[in-house]
Amino acid sequence: MKKESYELFKSASLDEIIDVLANELKTRNESPFWSDKVVPFSRAILSILVPLRESKMLFDPEGKAVKELTPELFFDWNDFVSLKTLAFTIQKSNAEGKLLRTSLPISTCQRYKEIDLTSLGEYLSRHTVNLENESLDFPISNYNLHQGISNVIKSLL
Repeated sequence: MKKESYELFKSASLDEIIDVLANELKTRNESPFWSDKVVPFSRAILSILVPLRESKMLFDPEGKAVKELTPELFFDWNDFVSLKTLAFTIQKSNAEGKLLRTSLPISTCQRYKEIDLTSLGEYLSRHTVNLENESLDFPISNYNLHQGISNVIKSLL
């Protein structure tokens, strides 16, 4: 993994990270099929992770506290099941006014500020994820597609 990727995820804005990914896609001449999917997928994930980074409330898919936003943490959330879980975790946290489902200290979770779920919600709903009932599954083909997208992103970073 490139050193620049770590610095990018550590401190860059959402738009800066997305611009780097989009530019890397152009220089690699990836198929338009993948190019049209990588940026929205990345934006959906980062629309949650960047605000959590700024609030010093990052956590991994198992709910464990994480100090920095790294490419590895980003890839952990690339898993479609994890991404769905993240959406419901933030949705429930927004409703409660505190960060839920993590092992972060209670005092940290109490400082939680609502995170806009628009980008992530739109992305997941376009890929037939039921945003009302967390226990409902989605088509396996969507899971497989997102594994492919994740592999393209890994090759860029």
